[in-house]
Amino acid sequence: MSNEEFIHGGDIYTHGILKGKKLIDFSSNINPLGVPSGFKENIEEAFEMVERYPDIKYRELKDNIIKYLYKYWGTTLEHKNLILGNGASEIIDLSIRRLKKVVIPAPAFSEYSISCEKWGCEIINSALLSNMDYDYEDIILKLEKADGVILGNPNNPNGGILNNDKFKEILDLCEEKNKLVIVDEAFIEFAEENATVINYLKKYRSLIIIRALTKFFAVPGIRFGYGITFNDEVIKYMNENQNPWNINSFAELCVKYALIDEEYINNSKAWIREEKEYMLKELNNINIIRKVYITHSNYILCKLKTCDCEELYSYCFKNGIVIRRANNFIGLNNEYVRFAIKNRELNDNLINTLKAFK
Repeated sequence: MSNEEFIHGGDIYTHGILKGKKLIDFSSNINPLGVPSGFKENIEEAFEMVERYPDIKYRELKDNIIKYLYKYWGTTLEHKNLILGNGASEIIDLSIRRLKKVVIPAPAFSEYSISCEKWGCEIINSALLSNMDYDYEDIILKLEKADGVILGNPNNPNGGILNNDKFKEILDLCEEKNKLVIVDEAFIEFAEENATVINYLKKYRSLIIIRALTKFFAVPGIRFGYGITFNDEVIKYMNENQNPWNINSFAELCVKYALIDEEYINNSKAWIREEKEYMLKELNNINIIRKVYITHSNYILCKLKTCDCEELYSYCFKNGIVIRRANNFIGLNNEYVRFAIKNRELNDNLINTLKAFK
């Protein structure tokens, strides 16, 4: 099986659903609590909305995002600071489109390099350290020859977060040299409250933060993401290169109700705290695993000891489980796999399956 066939997690269609096989998907990092009830209970409202065009300026939608960011992150924004996307991937693509050379620490989310190849943007890779932390000195060194840098916070596939003091050095350099700092915070709701770099936005015009509803609110099919920046030139560029009405009515409704579902948000944060601790402990006691990397998200990267990722994938698949082979991430090889964190019953299913591997 080629790398192209599993460049993302969550492809249970190729070998699962379409062939009538029921699978537990540990390759896709989606909140196991499912779709927020506030959205489901008001879904009929969307059927009324589809009879008319959305507001082309998405004023109410932006209001809802601004209220959410203020309530949970203490950030005050205006409509002009937001750019809306058909998933975070659209904002990533628009951000990279305006660059000629970009530093990408590796391993990283594959969409970064895909967008670079699409727009002819040269990639300058910076390898993560052996513990999967960013090599800040190397990033700063390589930024001298680049127009910008893109960083995952938490990073995919390892779940590492930015060191604020060292990250500030990157911001200072890019602010002075007019370079762009793109921070992908698609998984930030799963991390600790102080993990975000959103408080740097007002001071640094070089910074753009990208977020999405996909993972935390368990709505990958909705396709909604957004970018936040105080750089008027970046916002203007993105607006000029987007299609009108890029956000559909169901996504607009989901934003309206999911972001105010306080019970869902609190339950999700309690779940990830408990299950992440449990999974890290259990995975560290499995013989076939050499190393379990500390994570600040809802997935865990592991280095294998007595088998490779293809062997383990085949074994798990036969047992009704799909895992993420990580050997197509730049900088990783057949020794690496990634597991999503799910509810206790499913997590135990995975742990017991891994323990039984011979």
